[in-house]
Amino acid sequence: MMKVGEHITLDIIGTKGENTPEFYEKLVHKIADKAKVSVLNISKFKFEPQGFTLVALLAESHISFHTFPEHGITSFDFFTCGKISPNVALDIVKKEIKHDRIIKKEFNRDTIDHYHDNYSTRGLQKKYLVNKVLENFKSKVGQHIEILELEQFGKALFIDKEIQVAESDEYLYSSTFVNSGLRLNSDKEKVAIIGGGDGGVARECISKNFGFIDWFELDPEVVKVCDKHLSKIGEKATEKNSVKCIWGDAFESIKSIKEDTYDQIFVDLNDDQFCIDLAAKNMDSLIRILKPKGVITAQVGSQDKKPKQVESWLNVFNHNFGNAKLSRVYIPSFDCSWNFSSSINH
Repeated sequence: MMKVGEHITLDIIGTKGENTPEFYEKLVHKIADKAKVSVLNISKFKFEPQGFTLVALLAESHISFHTFPEHGITSFDFFTCGKISPNVALDIVKKEIKHDRIIKKEFNRDTIDHYHDNYSTRGLQKKYLVNKVLENFKSKVGQHIEILELEQFGKALFIDKEIQVAESDEYLYSSTFVNSGLRLNSDKEKVAIIGGGDGGVARECISKNFGFIDWFELDPEVVKVCDKHLSKIGEKATEKNSVKCIWGDAFESIKSIKEDTYDQIFVDLNDDQFCIDLAAKNMDSLIRILKPKGVITAQVGSQDKKPKQVESWLNVFNHNFGNAKLSRVYIPSFDCSWNFSSSINH
């Protein structure tokens, strides 16, 4: 990260009347003296019937005031690459301008980007700090794929603006996923993975000595970009002798699979209602290829963030099997707990 300066904005609420342009010019010089910055030039303009704008060009950047007398608001911003924080302006503004309250916002001007979490709401904004964008493209099957280097969580895969996996804590997701199925039945001669393009579930199955792994993945570009940037997650699973990759629509591909083939099926689809409906529509096909007493496990999202979605998944599992078991693990990069539903075939 390279920091080039600091920036604050103040929205001064409840101002009474309107101060003169000369008042703001003197105020700029007071702030500049306190912050030890140099004023190069001041430009100002008075609007009719009211309102005023002043911009001071500094050797270290700028200071500005914008007044909105009709709303009782004065807006101030101060960006500096100097050695003293622009926060020194706050006490001066509080003292010199009569007001009811001040809304202060501050941030560094640097090379870190901000990426809003997909679950942010109008009332609660959360964002990832991004050091570098490594990949940003739309795949041939229409998915928006990004590999971002995050400040806290390392390299991470985002699909359609939603985080899928981060290298710092991916193991929590994949290990809980696979162990959820094995807790209900330890048989692991043959497994099917539906989705899971980052390769974490495949890696876990390999590490737990599954005999044969059929990996059904819609988008080979996801696998390719993860092999390139997140190779520690998949550990080149596609190159293992025990792994067979079947590219394309998984639910079309499984039509050619014989009945009672798999001890375990892991459904690792995108986190949305469309995929729930897709799985529900094709559940009979999944049951057909699952051995008696075999286990099907799906990532079903977060009860913390999308409780109705988890409930929808559980309804699908209970309707078809009647014995859904829910596992849960907290994943720091997701900022929530994540759930996996498992059921035993009759």
